[in-house]
Amino acid sequence: MKRIAIAPRPDWQATAEHYGFHFHTIDGAPYWDESAYYAFTLEQIERDIEAPTEELHQLAMSLIDEIIASEDLMTKLAIPVRYWDWIADSWQQRQPHVYGRMDLVYDGSAPAKLYELNYDTPTSVYEAAFFQWIWLEEQQRRGVLSKTTDQFNQLQELLVLAFATIGKTLRRPFYFTAVRHSPEDQGTIAYLRDCAIQAGVHADMIALEDIGLSTKGRFTDLQNKAIGSLFKLYPLENLFTEQYGPYLPHSGLQLIEPPWKAILSNKGIMPLLWQRYPGHPNLLPAFFESNADEPLPAGWVRKPLFSREGANVHIALPNGEHLHSPGRYTQCPVIRQAFHPLPRFDGGYPLIGSWVVGDTPAGIGIREDATLITRDTSRFVPHVIE
Repeated sequence: MKRIAIAPRPDWQATAEHYGFHFHTIDGAPYWDESAYYAFTLEQIERDIEAPTEELHQLAMSLIDEIIASEDLMTKLAIPVRYWDWIADSWQQRQPHVYGRMDLVYDGSAPAKLYELNYDTPTSVYEAAFFQWIWLEEQQRRGVLSKTTDQFNQLQELLVLAFATIGKTLRRPFYFTAVRHSPEDQGTIAYLRDCAIQAGVHADMIALEDIGLSTKGRFTDLQNKAIGSLFKLYPLENLFTEQYGPYLPHSGLQLIEPPWKAILSNKGIMPLLWQRYPGHPNLLPAFFESNADEPLPAGWVRKPLFSREGANVHIALPNGEHLHSPGRYTQCPVIRQAFHPLPRFDGGYPLIGSWVVGDTPAGIGIREDATLITRDTSRFVPHVIE
């Protein structure tokens, strides 16, 4: 694993705009960063990233039956009681899911370690699936990269296949939704909708703020027509606490991602994985902080169960130094996880997002931050297989 400096394409911003990548720059700072790329060997990808991704996914999925059957575990995950049966029913019906991203720390030699699962509303899929592939093809065509370079990137093909598979089960009409004023979220659902359309699945887009509720408790579009299925790029745990949340279980609305993903997107899954599979080479020791008797390592990371984009993370370094990130998850239960640092390269600290589509490892995307905490200010850096 190497970080290699490279000259950005002189027209990369125009190319991004041409392909609808309107959030390539956020708050005046580049989010897409092609001044370098990460290079892997095929063995590193297949042995150290792809294989562990498949195994970790299966381990996480294997816990769901136990969790939904346990009031104690559902309580530990801080999932409101009124949604327990709804979540359990969605799993027992095996309601279809599309994708998820697990965050891995990897330095090119030691086993990759799982930081967390992002299995409800994962972002950066457009950059990983589409735009970094465009970058690779153009740099090859211009002679900057060898024709023999490749990427671990089957994302788009598998996303199209996933939508073709679930298309037969979707209730109509089918919409994609995200908050209105988030360019990143709107760009993500526009891309995913395009994948659905390529699969022959008709879908429209609607802003989350435009979804209504009928007198019969059905969620409706701008024509007051009941929505059949909804791909929502909006956290389930947020919906649980909002005004219309209590209507979800009896609304007849089919969600993508399904309600059972609320279990896997919860950081409480990390201590549960460690309890069931202690010593697993790709897991870090993790505990619910309420378990005062559990041993804690000299260095640790405290994370709220529902934190996103590195918010409210507290790192206690082995040398006694402490790092904090701000955020709004101040009243949320927390876990502690053993500290395992991201590797340091010239550009900062890379975190590997390893994608799963359906139940298949599908590719990676790398976000690079100036600090040990990967936040919403991180940059996306492309990769190749040499």
